[in-house]
Amino acid sequence: MNNYLLAYGTIGAVDVINLPNTFVILVGLAVFFILFVFFRFVPVGLWISAISAGVKVSIFSLIGMRLRRVRPYSVISPLIKISKANIPVSINQLESHHLAGGRVNAVVDAMIAAHRANLDLPFERAAAIDLAGRDVFEAVSMSVTPKVIQTPEISAMAINGIEVTAKAKITVRTNIQRLVGGAGEDTIVARVGEGIVTTVGSSETHFAVLESPDLISRKVLAKGLDAGTAYEILSIDIADVSVGRNIGAQLQIEQADADLKIAQAKAEERRALAVAHEQEMRARVEEMKAKVVESEAEVPKALSEALRSGKLGYMDYLNLENKKADTLMRQNIGNMEIDVSAKPAGK
Repeated sequence: MNNYLLAYGTIGAVDVINLPNTFVILVGLAVFFILFVFFRFVPVGLWISAISAGVKVSIFSLIGMRLRRVRPYSVISPLIKISKANIPVSINQLESHHLAGGRVNAVVDAMIAAHRANLDLPFERAAAIDLAGRDVFEAVSMSVTPKVIQTPEISAMAINGIEVTAKAKITVRTNIQRLVGGAGEDTIVARVGEGIVTTVGSSETHFAVLESPDLISRKVLAKGLDAGTAYEILSIDIADVSVGRNIGAQLQIEQADADLKIAQAKAEERRALAVAHEQEMRARVEEMKAKVVESEAEVPKALSEALRSGKLGYMDYLNLENKKADTLMRQNIGNMEIDVSAKPAGK
């Protein structure tokens, strides 16, 4: 019994001795887990960079970004950049633009470039331009450095029917105020092409266009073609003017060919009607001949009936036959005279 008590007391003493070690291990694991979670959710290096740059960012803001599945670097780095440029923008504005699917870096770069060029570009307008699908940095760059748009070869016809082809270079500058909802480069090119066609088409001859190409530029610029677009037209320069086909003469030739074909078709129609009428007349002649033959077939019947009934005597019948023979002889003599007169002289 004493030995049992001694052993039990020894085991209890060992547990008391190991209890502080276990507690230390548990506390160490808890601290390690807390530090792991902290460093997992808080980019300490980015936080230190922001603090050193003078940007006030709380740790809880970084944790909130992690919970909202926002990469802190995509918001804090542009925030540091724009703060160094002394442009007032809050972290909430950048984060909301990032959550809306915008490109925060592009917006910040555009705002810095506009600030350096003394252009008025608030964050709301820059964010709207970016969310509209336009390159806001390129828009600011085009506001500072105008862009030259080359039009394709545009064909037009003067009043005298001569074709004139022209190419133009359009110098445009971005109008940031109308960039959201304004028409693009294709509209500018289409309107300038329409103006060139109208100007050339209103010229009496193509010589007037060749002598003064700037006439096209002046008339096109006077129409205010940049209304409703995202650009401001600075100048329109005619790069090349050349003479093309004689469209007026070609149209006249084609019209003459068309008129000839119409006349031929009408003549063919009249000829077909005449042929049809001729065939109809021949059919009627044959019909009348058939009726004559039918009537002649009735004559012997009528004669025999007249002889039987006593209405016609035998001498009357002989006189009739003599007259018929005399008529036939006269017809034969007449035909012989026609044949003789038709022969050439000396044969």
